[in-house]
Amino acid sequence: MGELSKIDSVALAEITKNGIGNIIKPLTQEIHLFDTFIAGTTHLENKNVISSIKEGDELILVREDSKFDSNAIMIKNANKEKLGYIPEKDNIIFSRLMDAGKFLKAKVKSIDQKGSFTKIGIGIYLYDF
Repeated sequence: MGELSKIDSVALAEITKNGIGNIIKPLTQEIHLFDTFIAGTTHLENKNVISSIKEGDELILVREDSKFDSNAIMIKNANKEKLGYIPEKDNIIFSRLMDAGKFLKAKVKSIDQKGSFTKIGIGIYLYDF
């Protein structure tokens, strides 16, 4: 007790410069949970947001307090613009994980134009430390 520990100056500089996130990043594990699609894209006010995404893009998942679906999870692009929702038939497990404090993200896996409708396939991932 009472001993002094040597501080790694490289690690300290990294934390000071970029925050703790870059130190923890190598310890994170991305776990693929499920594939689905984005629901509700036909109801978007700004339809141009659909044309701005591409395969491989990371998407933000946000729990939403909805009177229609108590398990609603909104999907947003990197600019925090609404794209749609996890389909109601698929969202119960993911909403429970998010409510328990787990960090989930989605990635665009496919974009298929079907007439005037765009079907956007996504993968849902759990980020674990």
